[in-house]
Amino acid sequence: MNTAEHVTPPPPDRAAGLARIRAQLESAQRVVMTTHVNADGDGAGSEAALGGWLRRSGHDATVVNPTRLPDGYQFLLDGIPAWTHSDEQGREAIRDADLIVVLDTAEPSRLGQVMPLIDSHRVLTIDHHPAVSPSLGEPSVRDATAAAAGELVYDLIIGAGDEPTLAEARALYAAISTDTGSFRYGNTTSRVHLITAHLVSLGVDPEEMYHRLYGGYTLARLSLLQRALAGIRIHDRIPVAWISLSHADMTETGATRDDVEGIVEYARRLVGVEVAVLLRELADGRTKVSLRTSGHTDVAAAARELGGGGHVKAAGAVLDARLADARSQVLGVLEALF
Repeated sequence: MNTAEHVTPPPPDRAAGLARIRAQLESAQRVVMTTHVNADGDGAGSEAALGGWLRRSGHDATVVNPTRLPDGYQFLLDGIPAWTHSDEQGREAIRDADLIVVLDTAEPSRLGQVMPLIDSHRVLTIDHHPAVSPSLGEPSVRDATAAAAGELVYDLIIGAGDEPTLAEARALYAAISTDTGSFRYGNTTSRVHLITAHLVSLGVDPEEMYHRLYGGYTLARLSLLQRALAGIRIHDRIPVAWISLSHADMTETGATRDDVEGIVEYARRLVGVEVAVLLRELADGRTKVSLRTSGHTDVAAAARELGGGGHVKAAGAVLDARLADARSQVLGVLEALF
């Protein structure tokens, strides 16, 4: 039985856009893939799946990101070269590229120092965030009805008449699983489950993927979590809770930015809280803000007020402010929003 036959066809506009993207990919020999700063499971998984498909189709595919791919997602690459903009190999790959594929974002500001390097190149975009600005390159597919960029990459591969390899299926599973919160969030559609069933039929082991993606806690991560939980605060007038992590918290526990993943969810789980905020002070004095909601509040609107962006239920920004000042800015925006 071909499980892919049971997956609902993609919307016509999406299918047409992906067909245009396939035509562009067919005409390119050297393709560079990139995603947003601090790649998450969707960005990394989408790069790995697309890169695997391109390489077995005869293309030279390389990942060049604005920041290093987190250790927890390195296993998805399956031999695909991955660099950052500061690596000579990465800059050389971009110089020699026929085509740049931007995945899981369409915001130039979120590409960091990669953006100036690709500015004069042919660029196309595959993204599932709400469109709040002109497309970064054409053709582009920006479909907010997709649960993840990985869902769009799945449709790209299937639409070509191909089936993902096991390595590509694992990467797609990681992309979709992480952006649906392990299939807990409201973007988990029946189509998502059908796609996942197809990926499992290709050999993906959900238990193994769970341990790979979520099960690897270090003592540093637990120490950081201990500080985070001790510092949760709840607003006295609006249903907002926040966690603040200083740069000292990071250095004293030995935690990395990978260890911060998922900590904001503890604030979101509090009874009566609709919006959860994680503020993390960076080494350069700026503050990274993550916003999550369990209700109907559009946290992407709040993030845009702060110079960032994202989804209605998950968004973020980086503020040019110290932790205390950033906290005041964020709470001010949320107070006005409520």
